[in-house]
Amino acid sequence: MLRSIVWFRRDLSLEDNLAWADATQNSDEVVPLFVLDERLLAAAGRARQDALFGALGALDRDLHACGGALTVVRGDPAVEVARLARESEATSVYWNADVTRYAQARDRAVEQALGELHIDVHARWSTLVHPPGAVTTRAGTVPKVFTRFYERWTELESPPHACTGAAAVRADSRDELPQASGPRPPAETLEAFVDGVDSYHDTRDDLALDATSRLSAHLHFGAISPRVVIRAVGRHTKGRRAFVRQLAWRDWYAHLFWERPDLVDCAMQEVFDAIEWRNDPHEIERWKSGSTGVPIVDAAMRHLAASGWMPNRARMIVASFLVKDLLVDWRIGERHFRHLLADGDVPQNAGNWQWVAGTGPDAAPYFRVLNPVTQAQRFDPDGDYVRRWVPELAGIPGGAVHEPWELPPLELAAGGVVLGDTYPFPAVDHRNARIRALDAYAAARHTRGT
Repeated sequence: MLRSIVWFRRDLSLEDNLAWADATQNSDEVVPLFVLDERLLAAAGRARQDALFGALGALDRDLHACGGALTVVRGDPAVEVARLARESEATSVYWNADVTRYAQARDRAVEQALGELHIDVHARWSTLVHPPGAVTTRAGTVPKVFTRFYERWTELESPPHACTGAAAVRADSRDELPQASGPRPPAETLEAFVDGVDSYHDTRDDLALDATSRLSAHLHFGAISPRVVIRAVGRHTKGRRAFVRQLAWRDWYAHLFWERPDLVDCAMQEVFDAIEWRNDPHEIERWKSGSTGVPIVDAAMRHLAASGWMPNRARMIVASFLVKDLLVDWRIGERHFRHLLADGDVPQNAGNWQWVAGTGPDAAPYFRVLNPVTQAQRFDPDGDYVRRWVPELAGIPGGAVHEPWELPPLELAAGGVVLGDTYPFPAVDHRNARIRALDAYAAARHTRGT
């Protein structure tokens, strides 16, 4: 009997899962395995843990429908995968590869341990539309300009749908699976999004409307395949093409990190590693707690703390405020986001932070500094998003809520607001902070001779 292990990691679905399909097509029996890695769990906030355990529970239910169950163990994957392979007399282990520095090192260690037991390893790619290496320049590297990557990415045909084979699914004894509800099921989330996707290009940045897909956590844990999403969405309208383009950004960052996993710590434009960040602890804490005195920033940061999520436009605004207005190292913001976000994905998170900071590939120019008030007026014109998350400003009507410091005392009092008491004064003056940031970036460029 040919017995294989399928080691699930960030591919927690049986549908269009290349590793699962290959294993069940080429084995008589498969053992579904998930290793609870305490190092990864410790780095994840409550929202991401809930999303993980919710996806694991759904996967286990699907495996029960196949006559088996998910084997769950705790410990070091390099030890536990090899131990289970030996005990179950498996001849092969299948998994879907990942791109982070930790994942690449972990997988090499597991492969080495399995090699010593003469057990075959089969690594596939199910977490991306196209695997790393599929989109390259003539030199064989990932394009550093997104539009060039996207042009080549769109020319490729998606891999055919991966179908489950006929192998029996085993149900072994296991550690107890933690219980959590997790986010809305991915199929329901996708269906609801597709109903309104045709206006995505116009509505995705509307903070009060909240018209984003809400698929990011599902995609992060592989509870749904990005190829399944593309097939459901299609590309036949402007809104649908705009959304698929976001999946190409997701692939692009993953491909870059496969090539350069150190980008989580290093600016791709090395000149900007010489920036003299202020990193004021008090100001960082005000940013984290949503008490900067800038309503749109505070609303978004409180949204994050309460839910483990915030819209992409809000992420851009608060990231720019931290890096450019407060002159705080982007890595501090990236770590904070990664811990709290349910969809805290290393290449996407770090890639986007580097984009906002102007330090990464095809980044926003370093001299682009988002004005938080202007952004709020454009993307939350009536102030509904701010009032939802900053209730102490709920008495200020309309767009005036974005600049309470500009209101006369009587209007503030009518809204129940006392600046410096019920709501703080702004931590920084944007115009002066912008000049300070540009000077710091220019000094770094001068230091490196560019």
